[in-house]
Amino acid sequence: MTDVLCLASASPRRRELLHQIGVAHCVRVPDVDESLHADETPEAYVQRLALAKAAAVFDAIDAPRAASGARLPVLAADTTVVVEGAVLGKPAERADFGRMLRKLSGREHRVLSAVALAHDGGRALRLSISRVRFRELDDAEIERYWQTGEPCDKAGGYAIQGYGAVFVTELVGSYSGVMGLPLHETAGLLIAAGVPLWHARTS
Repeated sequence: MTDVLCLASASPRRRELLHQIGVAHCVRVPDVDESLHADETPEAYVQRLALAKAAAVFDAIDAPRAASGARLPVLAADTTVVVEGAVLGKPAERADFGRMLRKLSGREHRVLSAVALAHDGGRALRLSISRVRFRELDDAEIERYWQTGEPCDKAGGYAIQGYGAVFVTELVGSYSGVMGLPLHETAGLLIAAGVPLWHARTS
């Protein structure tokens, strides 16, 4: 199957979501500093990172090319969890994870997922904002969840598509966006750039 897109991400979840909509792709992992800038809003942060990741791969000397010789469009995304205005990234270690889950316990948080596309026609960006509510969690349950190994590489310390689904009492927005790649916004970017959907499923 001929690749029609390059995904600038090592995330297996983003790969699965692209396969779900039939987009054949290769993967290149960008080298981008993901530090939050001083006085940067969460919305500005995720959008800046998504664009930076897409641009880093698209502008690279060894950027993948299609059979025609043109550079493949590059898709990138960034997702973060926000509670009380604070950005919760991936937990650095066990204590950090515990603080995150206790902040999320019994309350609503926002999940921001920005998706960017870099191609010969320029750059494009879209933002998905979802609201997620957790039930009350106790310390023993938080510890058991840590022991599953699932939270380590997840923004906010949980995976809605995994064991962490049992915490969620309400979701308003995009399920795929909370996973890390909002498919509605992604499809809009790809269609506008002429990248075919469902190609991998029909060929």
